[in-house]
Amino acid sequence: MLRETLPLGRIAGIRLGAHWSVLATLAVFAWILHSALDGHGGPVYLWIVAAAGAVVLFATLAGHELAHSIVARRHGVRVERIVFWLLGGASELADEPPDARTDLWIALAGPLASLATAVVAFAASILAAAFAPDGAVTLTLVWLAVMNIVLAVFNMLPGAPLDGGRVLRAVVWWRTGDRLRAATVAARSGRWLGTILIMLGVLEIVSTRRLDGLWPMLLGWFLRTSAGSELAVAGLRHRLGDSTVGEVMSSPVVAVPGRWSVDDLLRSEAASGGHRIFPVVDETGRPSAIAAWPDLARTPAPARGVTPVAAIARNLPPGAVVTADTPLADAATRVVLRPDLDAITVVDGQGRLIGIVTATDMATACDRSALGLPIGRTDR
Repeated sequence: MLRETLPLGRIAGIRLGAHWSVLATLAVFAWILHSALDGHGGPVYLWIVAAAGAVVLFATLAGHELAHSIVARRHGVRVERIVFWLLGGASELADEPPDARTDLWIALAGPLASLATAVVAFAASILAAAFAPDGAVTLTLVWLAVMNIVLAVFNMLPGAPLDGGRVLRAVVWWRTGDRLRAATVAARSGRWLGTILIMLGVLEIVSTRRLDGLWPMLLGWFLRTSAGSELAVAGLRHRLGDSTVGEVMSSPVVAVPGRWSVDDLLRSEAASGGHRIFPVVDETGRPSAIAAWPDLARTPAPARGVTPVAAIARNLPPGAVVTADTPLADAATRVVLRPDLDAITVVDGQGRLIGIVTATDMATACDRSALGLPIGRTDR
């Protein structure tokens, strides 16, 4: 998952964030629009209109992703956040769609929202044309309409992770009843689509001797990489099957109160128990962060007596707090666990810590499954 660097607040209760690369996207949009508006006003005015048009286009991208997220929530699928980056945006869902119908509607929501935005932009351009047929504002509204149509059409190409790939997955899932097979078909289609885009980009560069083909090559690379990741996820789901987090979690677990100082932790029994990762809990026993030996070692010795563990611990990422009945495959695909640094925390119905799953636990579960052995722990 992308790490957001620019928090954008919340809309409809959904957290929005942006990677720094989105600034480059805004600059490219503004430059493209400014070139299209050349000759329709003064330089300063055109740059202002182009910059405003780029921001509005970004807002329509946000609307596209919000449509996915809002429809997902209405169907009972939790949404972690929406993150925007160089090549667009992504709605990060905390749960998988429960059935093919839900999967289909979530996938279609974004392109339908983009088409609706295009209609509104065209209508606004007709109104603006009544006052200034060749004005920069009129042309910008037409550009926004065309860009949203392009966004909808491109996203409907049949390959994961595009919306069209989600539609393909939903259709195959509905026809076969096999969710894993559907995900595999969509991911393989995405890899082929990415390869085609890369080849088209190369042909464009060779035939025109210009660098315009770099954009489809970049999109193709992104599609191939993302589709490859989805294939890996499908394989992981196949290996882990219906196993739950509770089958592999370590419990009971040694938790560290966030109010403790680093010295308190080093003098406690937790430090002598062979543990490498320490869940940090608040006053009510709810996990809030993870502390590992490298985090503790970075604190200078003179400061360890006055530095709270909560101050040097790393906040738990989205998806790293689950219940024991959470499918292990869902937890594994939502959180990337680094050995000896991260863990998935397991809580009870009141949100209190009852166990953890480390990268070693996850790898062991996969290995045991591949060998045909029970995934659950046998030492308890």
